[in-house]
This record gives sequence, structure tokens and C-alpha cells, in this order.
Amino acid sequence: MDDEYAKFVRRMNPPRVVIDNDSCEDATVIQVDSVNKHGILLDVVQVLTDVNLTITKAYISSDGVWFMDVFNVIDRDGKKIRDKDIINCIQMRLESNAGFVPSMRDSVGVMPSEEHTSIELSGTDRPGLLSEVCAVLADLHCNVVNAEIWTHNTRAAAVVHVTDDSTGCAIEDPIRLIAIKDLLCNVLKGNNELKPAKMTLATPGVTNRDRRLHQIMFADRDYERVERAELRRVEDKGSKPHVTALDCSQKDYTVITMRSKDRPKLLFDIICTLTDMQYVVFHGMVNTGRMEAYQEFYIRHVDGLPINSEAERERVVQCLEAAIERRASEGLELQLCTDDRVGLLSDITRIFRENSLCIKRAEISTKNGKAMDTFYVTDVTGSPVDPKIIDSIRRQIGQTILQVKCNPSPAPKPPQGTKMGYLFGNLFKAPSFQSFKLVRSYS
Repeated sequence: MDDEYAKFVRRMNPPRVVIDNDSCEDATVIQVDSVNKHGILLDVVQVLTDVNLTITKAYISSDGVWFMDVFNVIDRDGKKIRDKDIINCIQMRLESNAGFVPSMRDSVGVMPSEEHTSIELSGTDRPGLLSEVCAVLADLHCNVVNAEIWTHNTRAAAVVHVTDDSTGCAIEDPIRLIAIKDLLCNVLKGNNELKPAKMTLATPGVTNRDRRLHQIMFADRDYERVERAELRRVEDKGSKPHVTALDCSQKDYTVITMRSKDRPKLLFDIICTLTDMQYVVFHGMVNTGRMEAYQEFYIRHVDGLPINSEAERERVVQCLEAAIERRASEGLELQLCTDDRVGLLSDITRIFRENSLCIKRAEISTKNGKAMDTFYVTDVTGSPVDPKIIDSIRRQIGQTILQVKCNPSPAPKPPQGTKMGYLFGNLFKAPSFQSFKLVRSYS
């Protein structure tokens, strides 16, 4: 009955979205008012992320039964949102009573879509792993149409969409799917007997792909620090995120503060992790500068309690650090653009492996017969790549086909300390565009 009543309240109070290009000089302001429900903040942030918007500032308030968020957003060029199609898309998706995005299931199905077969992979990371996976798929006559690969803390995860290279359609033969699974698991397992390798056939569209990668990494416990000899090198301490979890006993919250290098989708990654760990953000703010992002959230567990043990506090801090680091652009960025063909990805990754490059992250896509891939690479020790090696690889692949992007910007200096109460003074005032401007100017 409670669930039916909640649905009735949401139907009677549909979400209201105001998109304003006049209140702020350098960003579009989006205000969302809605009946509150668990996961609504992630839904809103995902909609904005899906249309490639960058959230520069945000004010979050969701105490009681009502939810109100205000976001400052810009497009990829750093400008306000003027495209009517994007504005209409945001308005339509956020004001839909049916929910903003597909909900998460506890398990993943085994039915391929008509267009492609979705494969989820996880295993121990090692140099040349992606090359081996791509070689197996090519040998099994599977064409990779798009994929995303993450590595973090000795673990690797991927969501890969493949088609039959002869038909261009999804692979449906059960015997062939079992063969693909067995061979990929053998490759992913390698010589590691401690951590199991996993390969799952997934139902496309059930869960956002980036969220699935976070879930796969989280299930693989990549947030646990691993000491390995090859990882014991001097690291730039400024590149590490700074996360704290402090008690706010006056209002019975846990206050999470985070400082890190700013990057696209940072807020999505953090909210995604908090939501999947069953925490609710009641109040919060986001403020980004030229290089650094500062985020502060007042949270409780879904059972209504704040963090109440040191072990839980440490786990939350570790998981949020991992969420920030997984998508960080470690290494040199290489962009490949060429005519797509069967086996192309296998050939490219083989050349990387033969030249001792280690792929830290990759985004693979095809559109209108063109392959558009981005790779973030280091040498096998995790150090910057010798420019001579890159020149050699470009000569093999094609100077115009493989482009070198700028190295990642230096990380901001680590904070000297974290102050509580940054937001708390105005926490329970009714938010508005005017109050949001006050928050924006407070830095």
C-alpha cells in the first residue's frame, strides 16, 4: 500500500524542470523539483551526463518528501546550452512520470539484442590483456562495434558490444556463446588463481554502461589497495583524490567531502557509487575551478542512519576514491579514426602490445562505417611513453589515422585540510536561483 501511495503522489506531482539561460553569465542553470525517491539524484545527473553536459556547480536538497536540485551546466565547448533539441530532450526526460532512466536490476540477463551481443568482462589487469581479448574475439569471428575498458588497482573491467562478422547481427547460437565465454575466461584468468575471471552475457539497455562498469569494479573489490612490486614507484601525490567522512552529530548526518582533479562525469561517478552502496544524499554542493573540483554531501544510509563505525567509514572513503580514480585519464591519450573493418581493433592493440604499451583505459566506437577509438596508454611500468615509440607506432598505423592528444594536465596541489560547515550554514534555507548564486560566489 505504501508503494502504491508513493506512486500516486508522484503522479499527482510530476517533476518540474526550469532551464534558464539568463540568471548566470557563463552557464545554463537547470532547476529540478520533484517528489523525492531513492536514486532520483543519480537519475537527474545521468540525464545531464547522457547529453554530454559538464556540471560546473550544483546545489542539492532533498530532505523530507520533496527533492530540489539546481545545476550550472555547460556544453563540451564550455558554452551555455542553446541547442533546442538538447533542451527539449532534457525537459522531456526529466519531466517524465515513468522515471528518468531504466532502473537497475539485481542480475543481468542472457538475451542479446537484435543489433549486437553485450559482453561484460572482469579479471586481473596485465600488459597486453586487451590485445589478447581482441585477438580471441577476432578468431571467433566477432566484430567489436563499441566498448569501454577500465583498469584500476590491478583489476580490469569491460563492457563490449559485438556482432557476427558475417551477418553484422547479434550472435545468438548458444553453443557459440558458450565457446566465446570459455575462451575469454581463460584469457582473463591468465596465471592468477586467487581472483576469478568473469564473462557475462548482458541484456543491453538494462543499466547505463558506465554504471555497469562501476558495479563490476565494485563487485571485484578494486577499492582494496593491493601491494605489488611493479606498482611500487614514485607517484604524484597531488593526483590522488582527498576524501573525508566526518560526523555531523547535530543533524545526524555523515558529511562527505572530496577534493580531486576536475574531469568530465566526475559527479556522475560519485553519485553512482553512493547510490549503489545504498546511501542517500540529503544535501550537498559541487564547486569546480580551473583544475580542481570540491564536493560536499550530507548523507545517510537508506535505513536512515549515518555511518556509525570506523570500518564502514573507511570502506566508504576507499570506494569513493576508487570511483574518482577509475575514469581518471592516466597516460597519454591517443585517438584513432579510420574506416572500420573486421579485426581492426585486434591489429591496433597487437601493435601497442608489441611496442610495450599498456592500455589503461579505452573507449571504442563505430559510426557510419568509421572506427573512432580513444586509448590512454603508458609503458609497462606505468611511466610516460617514450615519444620515439609513439612516432614508430604512428608510422606503422598511419600518421593521419592515429593522433596524439595532449598529456593530462598536472594535478592540483593536495589540500592542507578540510573545513566542515562550508554549506551547513545555509543548509536548511529554501533554495532558489538567488540563493544558488550566493553559493556560486562563495569560493
